[in-house]
Formats: sequence, C-alpha cells, structure tokens
Amino acid sequence: MAIQDCCSQPGLRPFADAKADMLGQLDTLDTNELVPLEQALNRILAEEVTSPLDVPAFTNSAMDGYALQAADATAGQELALIGTSLAGHPFTGRVESGQCVRIMTGAALPLGADSVEMQENCTSANNRVTFAQAVRPGQNVRQAAEDVAQGEVVFKAGMRINARVLSVLASLGLEQVPVRRPLRVALLSTGDELKRPGELLAPGEIYDSNRTGLAAMLGRLGVEITDYGIIADDPTLIRQTFLKAASSHDAIVTSGGVSVGDADHTKAVLEEVGRIGFWKLAVKPGKPFAFGHIDQCAFFGLPGNPVSAAVTFHLLVRPALAKLAGEQLFPAITLQATALMPFRKSPGRMDFQRGWVETQADGSLGVVPAGSQSSAVFSAMAEANCLLHLEQDRGHVEKGDTVTLELIDGLYW
Repeated sequence: MAIQDCCSQPGLRPFADAKADMLGQLDTLDTNELVPLEQALNRILAEEVTSPLDVPAFTNSAMDGYALQAADATAGQELALIGTSLAGHPFTGRVESGQCVRIMTGAALPLGADSVEMQENCTSANNRVTFAQAVRPGQNVRQAAEDVAQGEVVFKAGMRINARVLSVLASLGLEQVPVRRPLRVALLSTGDELKRPGELLAPGEIYDSNRTGLAAMLGRLGVEITDYGIIADDPTLIRQTFLKAASSHDAIVTSGGVSVGDADHTKAVLEEVGRIGFWKLAVKPGKPFAFGHIDQCAFFGLPGNPVSAAVTFHLLVRPALAKLAGEQLFPAITLQATALMPFRKSPGRMDFQRGWVETQADGSLGVVPAGSQSSAVFSAMAEANCLLHLEQDRGHVEKGDTVTLELIDGLYW
C-alpha cells in the first residue's frame, strides 16, 4: 500500500477557496456606539464622516514673512509696513497697493493681500520693507478648504482609527465619533503538556507561548479578550468551556487539539456542539486549522505549533475578525524579490515561509530564509521581517528565482 505524505493527503482545502468560504459564512455585527474622541483610537468607524467645516477654515500663511499684493513686489521694491497678523490674532485692516503686513505661519491672510514673501528674502527698517525679488500671486498661501471642504466625505465606514485618522477627526472639531462596538473574543489553549510561564515544568511539559502571542495580536486589534487559560485534554472540560464561551462572545480562538492525535479533541467537540465550516487546509504551516460556529459565535481552531498558530491567525483569523467587526481590511501589499539562497518546498500546499528581505546594492530586493522553517521553531519567526507566498504547485526555490512576499515588520504582530 502506498504511503501518503502530509502534502498529498486528499481533502485539503486550497487556501484561497477556504478563506473566501470562511468570509462568506460570517456576518458583520451591527451594534454601534458613540464614544468621545479621546477614546476612539483603534476603534472602527461605524458611519462615514463628513466634514462640518472647511479645513483650513480661512486662507492663511505658510511662512513667516510679509503679506502683500503680488503686483507690488519686484526686485528692490519698498513697501510700507502697516501692521502684524499672528496666529489667533489676525490683522483687521486691509492691505492696499504699496503696503504689506508682517505675518506668521498659520496667521490669517489680511484682506487685500494675495501672497506672502518669506522673511529671508526681505529687509525691514523704519516700518519699510524691501523685497529682494518678484513675488507670484498665491505664493506661500494656504487657501481655505485646501485640505478638506465642508460636506466632503473624509472617511468611509469601516476605517480603523489610528493616530493619523484621529488627528484629522480632531481637526474637524468632532467631539464624538460613531464606532462599532469591540468584538468579544474568548481565548484558550488546550493540552495536558502546557504550563503557564513561571510554573515548574515536569518531564514532557512545555510553556504555553501561543496564548501569550495570540493575546498580544488580539490586543493590538482592539478586541475585548476573555482568557480562559489552559484547558486539559478532556472532552468534557473542552465542551463545557466552548459552550460557556460561545454564550457571551462573538468569536472563540483556540490553539492545539485540531490535529488527528488521540488527545486532539477540539474538532470532535466542535462537531458535537456546533458546526464545522472546514478543517484541514492545503497550506504550510497550518494544515490542521478548523473553522466553524457554535450557535452564532465564530470558532477558529488554530494548530498547536507556535509558527502555525501565528501564521494562520494572520492569514485567516485576522481577516475574519475584520469582517465581523465591519473593518475595511485591504489585501496585503506583496512585493517581488530575488531568492539569495534556496528555499526547500514540495508541491501540494501553499507555503508561507519566513524570510528576511533587504534592499540590495542595485536597488532590488533580496530575500533569505529566516532560520529554520519548522513550524515548532518560533525564534526564527521572531527574526523574520516577511512571509514568502510560495504557490501551491511550486517546488523548491533555487537561488536567483523570483518569489512573492509580504512585509510583516510594523504590523499588529
């Protein structure tokens, strides 16, 4: 009888098909709330934001210098200095021909003036200002509504509010913003061999690193986490925990227990108390990934190997949580790079290998493996700055071959 390897087993779902199927089975939650601006960081906008005002609200200077009529400014021209316009303290008169006003950056452009010359190109003495060169109309001036016009749609619903978005919302004078309520996510690990960091290890035991990493990634996404800790390899305990978590959460994220070993009970319990959307993917790492529902609660069963758990969270759980939360999540930006060393791969599964990419002397990108590609070696994962997307039917990558990758440095994980 022929022996099948892990890549040629039947029934493995192609990655793209599984992801599309999963997202199609998820509905966006529709509970919104109004929060103060200072509490809106990392939340998801529930409605589009239109500007209640022009930004800037008035035409102002982009430089420290002198406001004038451009037609008056020629090389050596001398104008009368009639006042000053400061930010928050505008000049209230009018600039006529032959006159100018001292003006600071951000100050309102006086009536009659159409341009600003920077102070470095001027000399001032006895309330007279001499200009070293000609000035063009509109020079160094920020027009009203140049940034945002009143009534303009500034952000669409689904935008995650980061520091940049928050600053724009503040510039619109918004005191409160409508956002989606945070997802409630239950997190747990299964396995008799697992111990919390700090506990003494008996022979055969290991520390539970997955839950720490997953909690950190979930925390960066702004969800409300309930940590159910480590659940023993006992179907009764697992069943009780799943049912309790499903009754009060939008999603459950587990690690471990989704393979085919004698102590792997997660899939069987999920089948008993809920429904399975799919199990086993044609991906590496992360083949034993289970997706389903318990009542209305989405369920994500991640593999126990640390790299598999992190990679499948990024590739599958992250976009699923975005769909639930109503977040507008754009596809990852991928780049082309040259393999500077061989990457081992067998056809049959989409392979997300960990790499280190750098810009070469000629400006191109070159990538090397980030240590061991074993799904149990997370130290190499921590050293990586990219994930290679190696196609399902592709074999070994030779030195000089072109590969597709996405950067992971600076992301939520």
